[in-house]
Amino acid sequence: MEKNLTSGSVFKNILIFSLPYLLSYLLQTLYGMADLYIIGQFGTVSDTTAVSIGSQVMHMLTVMIVGIAMGATVFIGQSIGADDKKKAAKGIGNTITIFMLVSVILTVILVALVKPTTTLMSTPADAVSGTIDYLTICFIGIPFITAYNVISAIFRGMGDSKSPMYFIAIACIANIGLDYLFMGVFHMGPAGAALGTTLSQAVSVLVSLAVILKRKIISLKKADFKPYRPVMENILKIGIPVALQDGLIQIAFIIITIIANNRGLSDSAAVGIVEKVMSFLFLVPSSMLSTVSALGAQNIGANKPKRAVDTLRYAAFLAAGFGCIVAVVIQFWAEPVVSLFTDAATAEGAEVVRLGGQYLRGYVWDCIFAGVHFCFSGYFCAIGKSGISFLHNIIAIVVMRIPGVYLTSKLYPATLFPMGLATASGSVISVVICVTAFTILMKKNRQNETGVWHG
Repeated sequence: MEKNLTSGSVFKNILIFSLPYLLSYLLQTLYGMADLYIIGQFGTVSDTTAVSIGSQVMHMLTVMIVGIAMGATVFIGQSIGADDKKKAAKGIGNTITIFMLVSVILTVILVALVKPTTTLMSTPADAVSGTIDYLTICFIGIPFITAYNVISAIFRGMGDSKSPMYFIAIACIANIGLDYLFMGVFHMGPAGAALGTTLSQAVSVLVSLAVILKRKIISLKKADFKPYRPVMENILKIGIPVALQDGLIQIAFIIITIIANNRGLSDSAAVGIVEKVMSFLFLVPSSMLSTVSALGAQNIGANKPKRAVDTLRYAAFLAAGFGCIVAVVIQFWAEPVVSLFTDAATAEGAEVVRLGGQYLRGYVWDCIFAGVHFCFSGYFCAIGKSGISFLHNIIAIVVMRIPGVYLTSKLYPATLFPMGLATASGSVISVVICVTAFTILMKKNRQNETGVWHG
């Protein structure tokens, strides 16, 4: 059932929408971290490296799918805000059509390219076999990953962030149980981690489809699934820049992983673990991005641009405040956090903990600045200007993130701390660009009597 979020307290609406979304991200992150945690208990360092590298590739693909789906969330949200249910239905039907084609094409291409992908990642020799096993199984499961994220995008566009939370909760519980079965009981290593992930996603999709059919939440006609150019153009106009942005961000982090891989197995494992930890710490910024997108889109559709701006401001303050707290706390708890994912009692594990603690202490400052530019990115998507988000992220990657990490890896071969700082510094550039772009838009808006932006 759709929920209109264009009236009442802006702050309350943010909490109502973002808390279930935050819990969804928490569960989805635990879902991903479970693989790394459990393989660390039952496998070797090479197994941990295989899962961390493989999961990073899958994370890149997932965020690109989510990025395109953001176009659907905004389109549906604007339609709901404007109380145009026929337009919303057309958006939902065309979204399903688009992603059915995308998932099939991706599966065929990626399964064929699994070995070149593993080579491209500069995977350490001991982890090559495990990485190939992990990626092959996960690539086969892409239709399920796509289906879950499309269903979630549709629900969030309608103002419902609770249902996706329930669906991912089921997947998380199933994944943990299957991980212990495949890796703990059957000792299947990275292949077991991938199999648990794929099967649990399938369970989540089946449950969500059963709920949709039972509740009759979405009333669609056959004609709604027929490709309709204006609708697809609107969805892709927002979704493609976001997908490219998120994809290039992940490529940047993959390059960082490759740089770490070339430093040795321990450095590779340490960076892989910290990336998982940071994905957990990015829960609040990520939930705020999606909250600003969905709520902002509904308010733009309802011709209430000031409420969209207020949503951005509240979300940015919440995200930045959270980032400050986390950054300070991690300075004292970096090594204990990293040690959760490897056996510190062994010589190899102790080295991974030492290096991971260094990297995490530098990287964690990104929580503050990324939190702010995530919120701006959500706002730019809501007003139909997702190209700005693409632009600031690309500039940050090319100017600072990749060159900075490469240089610090060469200048400081004995520590990962400078690499962590270099990774975080890219977000500072993004914040500057976002604030500048927002200021320009506000000035233009004051010259425009309608105050409505649709790109």
